[in-house]
Amino acid sequence: MKRLAHLPSGITRGLDFLIPDNWSAEQALAVVELIEDLRARICMHYDLALHDLLREQHSPPEDPNPNDIGDPF
Repeated sequence: MKRLAHLPSGITRGLDFLIPDNWSAEQALAVVELIEDLRARICMHYDLALHDLLREQHSPPEDPNPNDIGDPF
């Protein structure tokens, strides 16, 4: 299976989403605008939940024993 290019989602496996190479610039722009509108709608509806989830996913794991200095020897 061919590896996918780096995607913002981090997905590196799966099926390729083929984009025709004969689109006009206007067709490509229409798709980009559609995706931007979809992103904006999703963000407006799920703003706080998305923010919380992204913060949780990108935060370092919490130390289960924050006061435990461990055995120095």
